[in-house]
Amino acid sequence: MRAGSAAWAILMAALLAAAGARAAPELSAVQREWLQAHPQVRLGIERDYGPFVYQGPDGRATGLSIDMLELVRERLGLGVQALPPAPLQDLLTAARRGEADLLTSLRPTPERGEFLLFTRPYVSVPAVLAVRAGTGDPATLGEAVDPLRSYAGRAVAVGAGYAVESVVRQRHPQVQWQPVRDDVVALRGVAEGRYAAAVLDSASLAFVQREHRLPPLRAVGRVGFDYTLSFAVRRDWPQLRDLLDAGIVDLPVADRQRVLERWMPQAPPAPQHAPLATRVGAALLLLGAAGALWVGWRRRRRA
Repeated sequence: MRAGSAAWAILMAALLAAAGARAAPELSAVQREWLQAHPQVRLGIERDYGPFVYQGPDGRATGLSIDMLELVRERLGLGVQALPPAPLQDLLTAARRGEADLLTSLRPTPERGEFLLFTRPYVSVPAVLAVRAGTGDPATLGEAVDPLRSYAGRAVAVGAGYAVESVVRQRHPQVQWQPVRDDVVALRGVAEGRYAAAVLDSASLAFVQREHRLPPLRAVGRVGFDYTLSFAVRRDWPQLRDLLDAGIVDLPVADRQRVLERWMPQAPPAPQHAPLATRVGAALLLLGAAGALWVGWRRRRRA
């Protein structure tokens, strides 16, 4: 390779670094020992929580959270044994009993914190109230701040054991809450007229409508709760939580954004876990080094 080409290659490497491309995370000796002692962890898979995690047509787990976990797993060299897909309540029971080591797509709550540790979040979406389209529902009459105020005495579905359930129950005890197995059951009940509405996250609303070909449904407003989703690990394995955190922080922004856009086409830009000053400083240092090499090569050519 000619000297000019080498300098150009270095310059391009600096630009890639500035865009967020990074090598795999450096692990401590203790972390490497822990991985060697735990070659596989048992992954609990929620059966029907698309687009985040669900059982695909081939029986295998798929979804945004599975793709994110695969990116992290590969960078860490972590082995995963998938357990049979199950409803969320069954997975939480298994984790409490020590029968599952790792769960995905969970928002931390005090109750879950009694037996689980949570990583930093990797995606966040708002919870909304979904109704049948064109029904003249009372939530269309100006309840933009909190549409649930219109539902006193009416049946509203919500996922049993979902993080949002306890929040909306506490805020709106007058609603006739109907705990259901998952969002598919909730929306199907709304479409068939068994429930007046359902509470779920906006990404799941779009996904379930598309995948299950339900009659037209629409969101009439947010309910004041965001699904900020994390991985969760058994409470006696803080080492696994720390390893996953390191993997999440280390993911290149482009890889994260690709996953978000695949499963949520209207997804906002992937969050930057490293401080902006740190990223810009590193990029400037690399660009400066490349520039110095370029100047040195030019001087040697003139000599």
